[in-house]
Amino acid sequence: MRILLVIVVLAIVSVSFAHIHDLSVLESYTFEHFNKDYGLGLKAGSSEYVKRKAFFDIELARVKAHNSMNRGWKETINKFSHMSKSEKRSFHGRNKGARQAHKLKGLKDTKEVPYDSSKDLPLSKLPKSIDWRSKGVVSAVKDQGHCGSCWAFASTATVESSVAKNTGLLFDLSGQQMAFCAPNPDSCGGTGGCSGSTAELAFDYVANSGGMLQEYQWGYGSYFGNESTCAIPDGAQAKIKIDGYTRIPENEYQPFMNSLAKQGPIAISVDASNWHAYHSGIFSGCDQTTPDIDHAVVAVGYGEEADGTQYWIVRNSWSATWGEAGYIRLARQDSQSIECGMDVTPQDGTACEGQTEPVKVCGTCGILYDNSYVVGADLVGPAGPNP
Repeated sequence: MRILLVIVVLAIVSVSFAHIHDLSVLESYTFEHFNKDYGLGLKAGSSEYVKRKAFFDIELARVKAHNSMNRGWKETINKFSHMSKSEKRSFHGRNKGARQAHKLKGLKDTKEVPYDSSKDLPLSKLPKSIDWRSKGVVSAVKDQGHCGSCWAFASTATVESSVAKNTGLLFDLSGQQMAFCAPNPDSCGGTGGCSGSTAELAFDYVANSGGMLQEYQWGYGSYFGNESTCAIPDGAQAKIKIDGYTRIPENEYQPFMNSLAKQGPIAISVDASNWHAYHSGIFSGCDQTTPDIDHAVVAVGYGEEADGTQYWIVRNSWSATWGEAGYIRLARQDSQSIECGMDVTPQDGTACEGQTEPVKVCGTCGILYDNSYVVGADLVGPAGPNP
């Protein structure tokens, strides 16, 4: 998603702070505490202090009011709590309308493998729950920071999991390489890098190139929103390769469930507009009438509470201090294919030229709309070039 990146200079530097697990703390929590805990260093009475305190006080009151209603999920104060709405959006990075645009433009040498619905099992034949984290194929949660590179983090994590599922070896791959080397010639979903793109274009890049490096070979250097060039370090050799990707039929529940159960983690697009304060529980707070698809993340499983409440398990890229150790559970129902809304502003953020028609999106936060998984993930060479 192409979004004007707002660098909040005083927001969240690399400081150590206690994630607020005990929500009772919020009853006596103040901006003075927040200013210290999050290392903002704002001087009391300064114009910036007054501005941020105003955002914080409104957010704290909203969070407390929400938590008093027992709606199924809890919210908290975190690194986003002193930001404006536009500043929060700079932590997304996936453009509405990008899927439609990719259909029409995209890369000429696309490596998309058509979805084979003949292999789908009835829902009754699928596992009642699955969590790929417990199978050792999901790496640690990362933090995209102020760069709109969620699309690169989602695609990188999906490749990591596919390689681990196929080979038994779990690597941390270079999100920096994915963010700044994947071409986006038609500006689909943004212009690349911190200005957004799509997971499908990222997968095309890996399939058409020599493969991906590991994180230690080219670490992430764009936390503060600084753009980069595709400068592969001298002597660095790719560790993994893929053949391509498969796009799951949009807005269809059964193919999505089959893919998640059988293929592993999936790169997905969602409306994360109301996710910033999420603490725990099963979230159902998106606008389902006019959802705003604006963020790329990874579905890693699904499950069901003892009372029958169903949910998706979704990995985010806002650090492990956010949500449930970096994850969010979204409400799930077997009827999600008919629980749809219209994204009426697909052109927001100047998506691909001409893509202004509203698009239909289904599922909680639009989770069924735009999803894909990796095909043919493997090591480069018999044992890979690097130890």
